[in-house]
Amino acid sequence: MVAGGCPVCGKALAPRAGRTGRGSVYCSAACRQKAYRERRQPQGLTVQGLIDDIGRKAGQLAPRPAAALYATVTELSESVARLRRVARTARDTAQDTGDSVTATPVTAGAVTTTPVTQLTETDFATLTEQHRREIQVHCYRMTGSYDEAEDLVQETFLRAWRARDGFQGRASARTWLYRIATNACLDLLRRTARRPQRYEPVPGMNHGDGEPPVRVTWLQPYPDDEMPLTEEHEQPESAAVSRETLELVLLAAIQHLPPRQRAALVLRDALGLTAAETAEALETSVASVNSALQRARPTLREHLPRERADWRATVPTDGQQAVLDRYMAAVGRLDFDAMGALLTEDITLTMPPNPFWFVGRDAVVDFVRVSLDPASPMFFGHWRSLPTRANGQLATAHYVRRPGTGVHRAQVLDVLRFGDDGHGDRIAEITSFEPHLFPAFGLPLRL
Repeated sequence: MVAGGCPVCGKALAPRAGRTGRGSVYCSAACRQKAYRERRQPQGLTVQGLIDDIGRKAGQLAPRPAAALYATVTELSESVARLRRVARTARDTAQDTGDSVTATPVTAGAVTTTPVTQLTETDFATLTEQHRREIQVHCYRMTGSYDEAEDLVQETFLRAWRARDGFQGRASARTWLYRIATNACLDLLRRTARRPQRYEPVPGMNHGDGEPPVRVTWLQPYPDDEMPLTEEHEQPESAAVSRETLELVLLAAIQHLPPRQRAALVLRDALGLTAAETAEALETSVASVNSALQRARPTLREHLPRERADWRATVPTDGQQAVLDRYMAAVGRLDFDAMGALLTEDITLTMPPNPFWFVGRDAVVDFVRVSLDPASPMFFGHWRSLPTRANGQLATAHYVRRPGTGVHRAQVLDVLRFGDDGHGDRIAEITSFEPHLFPAFGLPLRL
């Protein structure tokens, strides 16, 4: 392997250019995916295997070269985090004394070498860990909240443990867990009974002349690095659809649907289950599923941007990446005029869960001018930005160094949606989030 090279193939790495996280330690997406599959060990994951893997990686630690140290520490931290999740699930199931969540078997069962009823808490935790990422993404699609999705995954595994007597081996563990996760999400949605609202004017604030956008206070971003990677047998079109169904614009639109319509839509259109499989998961009839979809799809289209009504896949282009680079540079220079030139005329800026919103380039520029202009009495400080990805979209993490201090601290995560207003790619929507999820993106809380 080349010193400081790709851990998979040994080729030299491209310059980091300020990038952080797992994506910066592999030479290509193919190598990154291969490394993920090797770490995942779908058929052979054991607690002892994880412990041995951690010991092996710890033994490879060396202070130099710096790039190799970073790559090894990154791999080691992933293995430790995975073992911690397995241990947490095993601990929670061992301490759980709840009765089965259903009076009858939850599903037909799953195929395993050892019947689920005979698995120890630790063995059961390693089984469920293999499906954690995709179950978490499913819960995120249903709720729109990263934090809630994490909690729902753990709830799903606890419910599965309690219902293991009904797991007889005639279906896959994956299908079994999806069914339990869907019901856990439906329970949460029934309890909260929340629906999107329109933003309201904030006194003394110039919101622009456009219509107030929809406010989804619980909406949160999802790190691209936490998305399940495409398996080798899957088609590229399937991967594109899978990632598209995590875009913020679609997640916000889904929040308008009643819980069971939402579940039917996600199971059928995002996961690709058949009508019969969806009906079984929702414990209803095929006719009811089809009826729910007939109501859900038109409602969804009403809340999507006009250009996205057909759900076509969107992949960030080189031109959009160039716009992102210029956007970060403009923020770093405190150049709000240059920033404004990168925005569409009808850009929308929202900041869930906060009540602030702006529609139109002039309103957005007026808002940022107050904090970016060093001559302003409300000057916030000097900014640095790092590129990242959220929900399959380009995003940037902003850090600010307040006057009189020497450290840039995490301030906001901007997720960008692009549009073409006749002058090429420009930023059509910015959704700004608070910084508590920076660690989930592999981002530091200060620079």
